Amino acid sequence: MYLPVPPQLDCAAAWRNAVRAVDAAPGHQAYNVIIDVSDPLANATVAHPGIAAVDAFLTPRAKPVDTVANTIFPASLYMRHGAPAFFDVFAERVLPKVRRGERWSGYYFERMTNFPVLAGDPPNQLWEIVTRMRNDSVKALNKFELSLFDPVRDVDNSPYGGQCLSFLSFKVVPGTPRKLILTAQYRNHYYVEKLLGNLIGLGRLMSFVAREAGLAVGPLTVVSTHATIDQPGGASRTELKKLLEQFDQMMVPLAV
Repeated sequence: MYLPVPPQLDCAAAWRNAVRAVDAAPGHQAYNVIIDVSDPLANATVAHPGIAAVDAFLTPRAKPVDTVANTIFPASLYMRHGAPAFFDVFAERVLPKVRRGERWSGYYFERMTNFPVLAGDPPNQLWEIVTRMRNDSVKALNKFELSLFDPVRDVDNSPYGGQCLSFLSFKVVPGTPRKLILTAQYRNHYYVEKLLGNLIGLGRLMSFVAREAGLAVGPLTVVSTHATIDQPGGASRTELKKLLEQFDQMMVPLAV
């Protein structure tokens, strides 16, 4: 059982077509939805009219698009402090402000760079991947895996609470230039409230890894093992319909 979304050029188009596909499924939900974005960096800001429309819809009801993207990769922190210094800035200045408890801060970036372990220092999985990609002696180009699901802390009786992004698999594709591709797996995915910010955040994460490892950014693939057309902040189906109509209207000038 799977639902393939036709490959899209950018995050905005991928969001709209994925929402359209899942919304048409029974109960407005689907399993194993596959999304492919050929250029996850293209037009991936709120300056894009379609993204601006989604952001305006979400801001009074849930988290803005950039806030969701920042949970995956804090781009402004990286640009301000550089790597690896921004890891310490995040851990020392940002994390104490956002941490909800020992189990989960709400930031996937925490799990990437400070994964909880029972003993010893928590590994920085992300920087370890970058370091290995930089190393010419590393020949295994399909072995850059990053886990976010924690079987010790994340297994409970909550159907949706806690982390939703479970796993990241980076690959280096040989060629000139060498390209970075990424496959992300979500166990549960809210397509209205989260998907667009998630796609943009994953694209920014890819940009960081590629820049630090001397690679070009390739396609992004997302597998949502369960996806739903949620109604953030109690939004009605009528309001969702109006949002999608507005998005489509904003996209018309771009297609001309």
